[in-house]
Amino acid sequence: MFESAELGHSISDREYDREVPKLREALLKAQYDLLADKSFPVIIIIGGVDGAGKSETVNILNEWMDPRHIVTRAFGKMSDEERERPRMWRYWRALPPKGRIGILFGAWHADPIVKLVMGKLNEAQMELAMDQIVTFERMLVDEGALILKFWFHLPKKVQKKRLKALEADPKTRWRVTDTDWEQYKLYDTFRNVSETALRQTSTDYAPWTIVEGTDPNYRYLTAGRTLLDALRKRLGGSKPPVSRHAALPEPALDGRSVLSRIDYGQRLAHKDYTRKLEKYQGELNLLTRHKKIRGKSLIVVFEGLDAAGKGGTIRRVTGALDARQYQVIPIAAPTEEERAQPYLWRFWRHLPRTGRVTIFDRSWYGRVLVERVEKFCSEQDWMRAYHEINDFEEELIEAGGIVAKFWLTITKQEQLQRFREREKTPFKHFKITPEDWRNRKKWKEYEQAVCDMIERTSTEAAPWCLIPSNDKYFARIEVLKILCRRVAESL
Repeated sequence: MFESAELGHSISDREYDREVPKLREALLKAQYDLLADKSFPVIIIIGGVDGAGKSETVNILNEWMDPRHIVTRAFGKMSDEERERPRMWRYWRALPPKGRIGILFGAWHADPIVKLVMGKLNEAQMELAMDQIVTFERMLVDEGALILKFWFHLPKKVQKKRLKALEADPKTRWRVTDTDWEQYKLYDTFRNVSETALRQTSTDYAPWTIVEGTDPNYRYLTAGRTLLDALRKRLGGSKPPVSRHAALPEPALDGRSVLSRIDYGQRLAHKDYTRKLEKYQGELNLLTRHKKIRGKSLIVVFEGLDAAGKGGTIRRVTGALDARQYQVIPIAAPTEEERAQPYLWRFWRHLPRTGRVTIFDRSWYGRVLVERVEKFCSEQDWMRAYHEINDFEEELIEAGGIVAKFWLTITKQEQLQRFREREKTPFKHFKITPEDWRNRKKWKEYEQAVCDMIERTSTEAAPWCLIPSNDKYFARIEVLKILCRRVAESL
């Protein structure tokens, strides 16, 4: 795979000086067209061997274009904050918004390659990491991103010569470390592992461009022209097809569903509620302060029908926790900043560190619920969201997260009574809006969306807990009991 990057490619200074002004002008125009268009981001991945000119190429791209509209990030060793979250968290935070260019130096491919070479990853784990990368990049492209991936290569002898030259120059000596020389000794292993990784992750929607790094002129022009061609093509209207997923099953002929079988008549007397509330809040408090929870995080998702009692239930959960330990994230319509990013970005940014709790009052399931029913997104968007959500939750769990998901549900008659009570009670007026009444008119559509959501996203590791909430006392205790059980099982 690297043979074509070991042919001694070069561009004369004369040709380089003739081509660069035209290329710079065209790149700047394309960049400003992208900024005005604001319909997609550009993600440039920079990888390759040490000494192949990666950093010099990044500097050139920033020089040739307007660096104010370029986000450049380099990834080294993980910080404590990054180690306490899923591996991909650090990369999600670095994604550029629509209309901008993001240059990611040593991004998500680098870590598994280095770990396999160093013996910190086995072949099966490496294959899984590559599959996750392909899925992640497919999701970015489905969200509209243009991905360009450059791998800068040097033959072994040239790399050794380049490292020695850098080390001999006082101005560049700092760039060559003991780690660089240690990795040079493993050049052949790195080459084989990298070749396999690139082959597995080079796709039609996010292919690798391998660039020989021996000659700077060739290196810079290749990167610049590749970027320009991709920008022009995309701004001209070309876009990879969006992934399609299996169709949803038709509703059962007899009308029965996971919601219709729920027993809404379950009740709990006030005196029993008071006693059990104290019991389970105390138990949850002890569990979340257990020494083993320090290596885990707790992510609690509350979804449900309007007026089903999510707010009151959340208050009973937080009443059991140390205020320094948790945060509640209310999810409403996305902001302009959030709309400029992939859908899941707004949730990745709020993931807790280990030993902490994050409670989502509504969540990433909005895409397959309200956005589906109200047609705020396309059918393709919400159809592929099931798969993306399952992948997201799987990453949370692999990183030590405990994911607890609650759907609070009430009957149509009970909802009507609560709506009317809110209208009659002055201090509850803020809880009822015209939107609540509009949503009620689409009861059947929402019911079908909920059933499909449960069918597609209730997994063994992150099952949906369906809580009948006609009686608020019963619902609150059920949630606390299940939370205690989920946390205890994970310790």
